[in-house]
Amino acid sequence: MGQKVNPKVIRIGPVLNWNSRWFDDRKYSQTLLSDFKIRKSLMERLKNAGIAEIDIERSINSIKITAYVSKPGMVIGRGGTGLEELKKYIQDELLFKAGNKTQSKLDIRVEPIKNPNLDAYLVGKNISEQLIKRLPAKRILSSTVEKVMGSGAMGVRIVLSGRIGGAEIGRREKIQVGTVPLSTIRENIQYASVPALTKKGYIGVKVWINKPEEK
Repeated sequence: MGQKVNPKVIRIGPVLNWNSRWFDDRKYSQTLLSDFKIRKSLMERLKNAGIAEIDIERSINSIKITAYVSKPGMVIGRGGTGLEELKKYIQDELLFKAGNKTQSKLDIRVEPIKNPNLDAYLVGKNISEQLIKRLPAKRILSSTVEKVMGSGAMGVRIVLSGRIGGAEIGRREKIQVGTVPLSTIRENIQYASVPALTKKGYIGVKVWINKPEEK
């Protein structure tokens, strides 16, 4: 089971929470599409700030967006100007143009990521960028695993698949250190898939990180 199910999906409830929290039985499809556009646009706009995750919570007359980034200063800006620009961008470009004219209050929060080396998305993004720069795959895997385990992870698994290093035939490269129990739901497993688009085609990058219990 652990090999076929997204590790995050089966842990929603006991360990993890939903990234979108709202209830709308009349305009479900429109609200879902709006969340998708907001998340996709902000992930692209804030990629230089090291964004890893976006939570969206809606109530009757308000919407709260929480962005988890590794460099919060780049989002907030000097004196909060960056945050105001981001708020205006979401209201004008993402909410108003989508026909969502009833939202009266927009609350944007920026939460810092304490340890980027324990976030699966940021680790996968870093590996993807290094593969695009044509760095040796084995060196990337070994150095990444060393950083993750040095940050206190209980285990890490990384799988690359595709034409690694521009090879004519695709193959898989896998490395695992520590324990990554995918079938144990109580374990906090961080998972991300971040493909790298190289000149020879896509290389799949999958990362599993077994995070330690927060004290």
